[in-house]
Amino acid sequence: QVQLVESGGGLVQAGGSLRLSCAASGRTFSSYAMGWFRQAPGKERELVARERWSGGTTSYADSVKGRFTISRDNAKNTVYLQMNSLKPEDTAVYYCNARLRLSEYWGQGTQVTVSS
Repeated sequence: QVQLVESGGGLVQAGGSLRLSCAASGRTFSSYAMGWFRQAPGKERELVARERWSGGTTSYADSVKGRFTISRDNAKNTVYLQMNSLKPEDTAVYYCNARLRLSEYWGQGTQVTVSS
């Protein structure tokens, strides 16, 4: 069982930056492939960035490539999403995701609002 708690969301102007954090409980964090998803009002939840496996190859949505970076610190049981050059269309609730074999866990989400 893994519990995920996101933080770092907020209100930022277009062009600004935010760094989201996701703190995970449990002793097996380093085994999990981590990812970030987002859901804007009236839209489906979509992938933002994810690892194919723990510490492995990362992939990004086309809309955030070159602006967002996913990283992790296993010593702190934390995964990050660095978001630069933010745009109003990045406004959404951002969710942390952990995957290991058939198990999948989600955080409660953190709101990111980008004003124009």
